[in-house]
Amino acid sequence: MTRSRQITLFGLAIGFFWFSQYVYVPVFPAYAREMGISYEMLGIILGSYGFTQMLLRIPLGIWSDTINKRRQFVVAGVAVSVASSLGMWLFPSEMGLLVFRALSGVAAATWVIHTVTFASLFQPDEATKAMGIVNAILNLAQVLAMFAGGLIATHFSQEYTFLVAAAGGVIGIALSFAAPEPEEHKRPALTLSGLLAMAKQRNLMIASLLGFCIQVLTYGGVFGFTPIAARQIGASNFELGLLQTLFMLPGIIASTLSGAYFANRFGERFSIAASFVATGAAYAIIPSLSGIYGLYLSQALGGFARGVIFPLLMGLSIRGVASHQRASAMGMYQAIYGLGMFLGPVLVGIISDRAGLAWGFWLMGAFGVGSAIVAVMQLTERKVAMDRTNVSARKTE
Repeated sequence: MTRSRQITLFGLAIGFFWFSQYVYVPVFPAYAREMGISYEMLGIILGSYGFTQMLLRIPLGIWSDTINKRRQFVVAGVAVSVASSLGMWLFPSEMGLLVFRALSGVAAATWVIHTVTFASLFQPDEATKAMGIVNAILNLAQVLAMFAGGLIATHFSQEYTFLVAAAGGVIGIALSFAAPEPEEHKRPALTLSGLLAMAKQRNLMIASLLGFCIQVLTYGGVFGFTPIAARQIGASNFELGLLQTLFMLPGIIASTLSGAYFANRFGERFSIAASFVATGAAYAIIPSLSGIYGLYLSQALGGFARGVIFPLLMGLSIRGVASHQRASAMGMYQAIYGLGMFLGPVLVGIISDRAGLAWGFWLMGAFGVGSAIVAVMQLTERKVAMDRTNVSARKTE
């Protein structure tokens, strides 16, 4: 199989995997609230998706690196996604949603394997490019899933989105067999001391901290309580799907331009910090909005900003890491940002139950500004102009 064909098939597999994970997401919070679930319990259910990822991503990355296998993890991850969707359809209760939403997090924990496997189809110095492409695939799949989810919930029922998710996952399983395997040679197992040494890598830790911050905002907001705010101003199921579609669409554009344009034009530090400020503003303004169109605009801004941030952080997390340890490094990065996926909705749920939903959004706005300050203080700019000079010099040697 040619490299380009392998990239295409595996890219489609990744797309169907994320379609399976997200087609029910636009209506899920409102669906749970309409079952009588409190803000606090809803936050725990939504956060369980990040909690299981936080627990499993590092072990899965180490396991994959140790046995030098990728494909079996990719296929298993999509299969678990199918099981979680079917479980939420079969057991529509508070406990059923908690257990099977947590299981969808188990499926998402294999994303660490997906990303390094996709990156292996590119040259080592194309890591940021590969991350931009794989994030664009992820974003496109999520856009289609969320738009489809809104339509399905409108014309059939909210429960049918779980069945469509399972069907998409079955297609993803078939395509996942196109995933490449690493070259066959024995790798030394990553020990605890090796893991601790990896944790001392500055790039990885800064990327992980900022990844945690953006996931707190994303999963506390648009994938958490923003749909609740939309429902309160009268949004239909279709409009809930469109809301998250308009969050993701700008992210597709931004992720493809993130490393190729924004980082080169403005620098990584400025691009990330400015995007955090924009994300915070997009959530802080929500309590003052009284119409769905203003909410559309605010979430489009937040989606574009997130699309700039994510590829830069993913590339930073594996910069300077040996190829046979990249799954472990990516696992650590994704596990730490998984904590943000857990804490974001849990904290917003607790605050909303006690002080009102508006306070949850205002505090997310402040958190976005605080994250920008951390980015400015901790990130160092690469000398892009110098890198170009060095490349030109090497071409003349």
